[in-house]
Amino acid sequence: MTTSHLALRGLLVLLAGLPLASLAGEPLIVVEDRGGASALPYYEALNLQPRAKAPARPPIPTPQVPATPADEAAMLPVRSAKLTPGTVARRVIEAPGLRPFVVVGDDEASRAWLRRQAAALRERGAVGLVVNVETVQGLAGLRALVPGVPLAPVSGDDLAERLGLRHYPVLITATGIEQ
Repeated sequence: MTTSHLALRGLLVLLAGLPLASLAGEPLIVVEDRGGASALPYYEALNLQPRAKAPARPPIPTPQVPATPADEAAMLPVRSAKLTPGTVARRVIEAPGLRPFVVVGDDEASRAWLRRQAAALRERGAVGLVVNVETVQGLAGLRALVPGVPLAPVSGDDLAERLGLRHYPVLITATGIEQ
């Protein structure tokens, strides 16, 4: 390339950029502004002060994880002081999306109820909470009555309080509580 070609090319670049240079001094045009008024006066009215350095707190001790995982036997016995075997009046609740579940114990009333309801519980896809059980054998005996229905030992006191329950066995669904 010759020097004249380079000079010509440089001149073309300058001429192409000339219209842009004329726009550089003009104010910007705001197409849309949804910001409204500044929020700064509201923040100033709060009179927020910088946080003072709090004294260092001792670290929270982390519990040690057992070398072997806990098995179900370690969770037993389960005793729920607020729930006992007895009669439960049918009532309506509104809990959309709630999976059907049963509350039972290791007692004759619960065993008889599970025998009668086994097929219906499997059909509904229910799960079971065993709220009063002393031994692994007691839990296994309940599971044998309703194969295909998972049963887990759990304390039922919080559940009893939230649902206003005092007795079991009971079936709880998205629409009601029944025995």
